[in-house]
Amino acid sequence: MARIVVGLDASSGSKAALAWAAGEARLRQAVLQVVYAFHARELAAPEYVPTEHGLVGGGVNPALDGYDAAAVAAPDMSATLQDRTRYEELARNTASELLGSALYEQRDALDGVEVERVVIDDRHPAEALVEASNDADLLVVGSRGRGGFKQLLLGSVSHAVVQHATCPVVVVPARREG
Repeated sequence: MARIVVGLDASSGSKAALAWAAGEARLRQAVLQVVYAFHARELAAPEYVPTEHGLVGGGVNPALDGYDAAAVAAPDMSATLQDRTRYEELARNTASELLGSALYEQRDALDGVEVERVVIDDRHPAEALVEASNDADLLVVGSRGRGGFKQLLLGSVSHAVVQHATCPVVVVPARREG
């Protein structure tokens, strides 16, 4: 059976791409795989992992001459890592909710179409979609995501998949407002 992959990111362009891909999947009697990919580690604050030279008492640090190294505690990384883990879990839950919301908005267009929901974390969206194209018959993306360069015709993800996907790609422009 044919498989159509569509990338989703909650932008108007990706919602238009989802609607277009749903119609194409119905026409071809294909499975529609809706992919939301994000990189939670890039969204969270970076981890600070000091080197041995950054810790008091670790290595030679002439600026700390005269200080009691044992009196200064090493940073507690467990709290930072727990916060990061909670943030990544929140990002995964938000991604799943966003995907569910977008599918609900397009429920009429998706009627009669077999839909696979896929949330991919810790992958750049372009990388995840290019990989998904390996066993897809068609890859569909919006022309632009939520990035800040509104004057560009193609966003970075759509540009990357057009260049690197291993199957045909359809880029669906967002509907103009007004």
